[in-house]
Amino acid sequence: MPTTAELMVSNLSVQFGGLKAVNEVSFSLQPQTLAGLIGPNGAGKTTIFNALTGLCPVSGGEISFGDQRLTNQPPHTIARCGVARTFQNIRLFKNLTVLDNLRIAYHKNRQYSLLCSLFRSPRYWREEEQITARAKEALELVGLATKAEHLAGSLPYGEQRRVEIARALMLSPKLLLLDEPAAGMNPQETLTLLELIRRLRNELKITILLIEHDMKLVMNLCERLFVLDYGHLIATGDPKAIQSNRRVVEAYLGGTGA
Repeated sequence: MPTTAELMVSNLSVQFGGLKAVNEVSFSLQPQTLAGLIGPNGAGKTTIFNALTGLCPVSGGEISFGDQRLTNQPPHTIARCGVARTFQNIRLFKNLTVLDNLRIAYHKNRQYSLLCSLFRSPRYWREEEQITARAKEALELVGLATKAEHLAGSLPYGEQRRVEIARALMLSPKLLLLDEPAAGMNPQETLTLLELIRRLRNELKITILLIEHDMKLVMNLCERLFVLDYGHLIATGDPKAIQSNRRVVEAYLGGTGA
C-alpha cells in the first residue's frame, strides 16, 4: 500500500457567523484506507464532508487530495479530482429509473456536443451506450443489476442507499465519502452494507471515509477512526484504541466503551 498521504486536512476551520462548527481540525488518509469520522450529533462531521466537497466555505486551513488543492474549490472541480459522496438524506430522483439516476451522474464526463445531442449523431449513440454499460457495471457492483429499470422511489430503503453509492461510483472516485450510509437500515441491511463497503474498497482500490452512528458497524469495518466533539478533533486511532480512550468514552461512546 502506498505511504504517501492521499487526503490531507490541515487546521481546517469552518465558521458560520459567530459559531465555529469546525475548529482547526487536522488529519490525513493514506490511499485505500477505510476510515470513519465519528462523534455526537452537532460535532461537525457533516460540516467537514461539506468542506471537503465544496458545499460550504472553509474559514481557515487547507485541504489537499494528492497533488490537488481542494480548499474552497467548487463541487464540480472537486468531483473531477476524484472525490465523490453520498448524503445523509437520500437524494435520488425517485420518479426516474435506477439506471437513469446513474446515467445522470455521468454528465460531467460526456464528450459529445450539444449539436451531436440534438441531431442524435453516431457519436452521441456510441457514448450513450458506453454510459449505460458503465451504469450497469456500477449496479452489478452494489448487487442491484436486476433493478436497473425499476423506479428509484419504488425500492426498499436499503436498496435506495445502495443506488446512491452506485451513483457516486459513476464518477470513478479515488475517495468516496459516505454520510451515515446505514441510517434507517435494519440489521440485515446493515450487514449487507458492511460487506459491500469492504468489497468496494478492496476491488476498486479506493479510499473510503464514512460518517456513522452505528458503532458496531464502525468498529467492525473501519481501520482508522477520527473522533470529533464540538468541532474539535479529540482522538485518532484504530478502533481498539478509540474504544479504550477515556475522552472518547466520556464524549460519545458512554459506559465502558464496549
